[in-house]
Order: sequence, then C-alpha cells, then structure tokens
Amino acid sequence: MAQCTASPVGTPSLDFDLAPLNQQFDAASPQEILSWCAENIPQGLVQTSAFSLLVVTHMLYREVQPNPPVPVIFLDTLHHFPETLQTVERAKAFYNLDLHVYRAAGVDSRTAFAARYGDQLWQHDVNQFHYLTKVEPLQRALSDLGVRAWITGRRRDQSEARQAMPIFERDKEGRIKVNPLANWSRKDLWNYTYQHQVIYNPLHDQGYTSIGDEPLTTPVAVGEHERAGRWRGSVKTECGIHL
Repeated sequence: MAQCTASPVGTPSLDFDLAPLNQQFDAASPQEILSWCAENIPQGLVQTSAFSLLVVTHMLYREVQPNPPVPVIFLDTLHHFPETLQTVERAKAFYNLDLHVYRAAGVDSRTAFAARYGDQLWQHDVNQFHYLTKVEPLQRALSDLGVRAWITGRRRDQSEARQAMPIFERDKEGRIKVNPLANWSRKDLWNYTYQHQVIYNPLHDQGYTSIGDEPLTTPVAVGEHERAGRWRGSVKTECGIHL
C-alpha cells in the first residue's frame, strides 16, 4: 500500500517504489496498467490528452470506468487546428468527459495572445511559446487539481528520446507519470481505434500523423517518421512538458 508524504506545494505525493512496479507491468496491457492506477490512486489521478488519438480516454471511460471518472486535462494553446477543437467537443459529449481546459495566463484567443506575448512568437522563440502555451498551463492544472499521478499517451517507438521510457516515472515535482501505451506501436493504436470505433482527430485522414499547433505541424509523406511533421526543419523533438 502506498504511503503519502507532503510535497513542496502541499499536495500528498505517492511514495510508490517504481522499480518493482515497472518490472511487474512492463509486459502488461494498457488496460491492466490503467486498472491498477484507478484502484491504487483513487484521488489525484488525471489524464492529459492532445485529442489526436483517444485510445487511453476510451479505455478509461468505456473499459476501466473508475467512479468518479478520471479528469482529462486539455491544453488549449489557442493555436490548435479547428479539427482538434472539434474533436475535443465531440469527445466531451460522447464520453461525458470530466474535462478541464487550461490556456496561457491572461488570454483567451489568438489575437489576445499575440497582443500580450508578441505576434508569431513561435517563429522568434519557440521554447518560450511552448512554455507559455503548454508548460506553465500544465503545471497550473496539475497544481489546481491536486494531481499526484498523470497519465500520458506516449510510446517508446515515437522517438529516440522515448525508447527507454518506463511505464511509471516521476516528474520533477515528484508526481507519478504513467505511460500505459509505452509498449504499443502506431499499428496497435489504429487496430484498437478501428476495432472499438474510437473517436479520432480527422486530420489523421489528411496525412497528419502527429498533431500539435497549426503553425508548427505539417502532413507527413509516405516513408517519413510519425513525428516528422512536428517542428519541421528544426532539431526540436519535444514541446517541453515531458522534459
């Protein structure tokens, strides 16, 4: 059984020994991992979603079904594709999501963002752009919701930097990060999506294989890596929330 200790911000942290957990669950199914989380982390567990492929959300809301449901955090950068925002609304209605939307501080539109932080900031300082639109809003969300563990959709085959990613890890604040899809491939994701008729972002049907902000995302050509359309022409491989 987990023991809780006080974190620097006053939110109880989970004192699990992650090494044996990673041994136990390295070959487990995502559903088994999520079920363990729901049973052993009944409070302070959330999912973060970019509303690209909704496999984890479907598993949580249709298979695992914890009560109360796991809150879902969406970072509205104000620079998403319209299709992404439409997917958010469809999923919210279809799953009756406990959805929590966070944006850059003090703004609620692209125009307001440009007025406050500079026009086309991503061209001048992409790291600052991501800090304002993703990193800081996520930290605010995790703090506001008293999060002790958060579920991601990352996979080991997505990039070289993620190849050694464990199922369970800790962020810099000591919260547990859960990566239930770590062992899955892109083919596994689509097989599940089609088999269970899971909602997905329609941009996938237009050649987008990894979907981020509209100004920083392009379609991917046949034979290119899944994430080749993110930050094209740049050495950047992460937006910052997982670093």
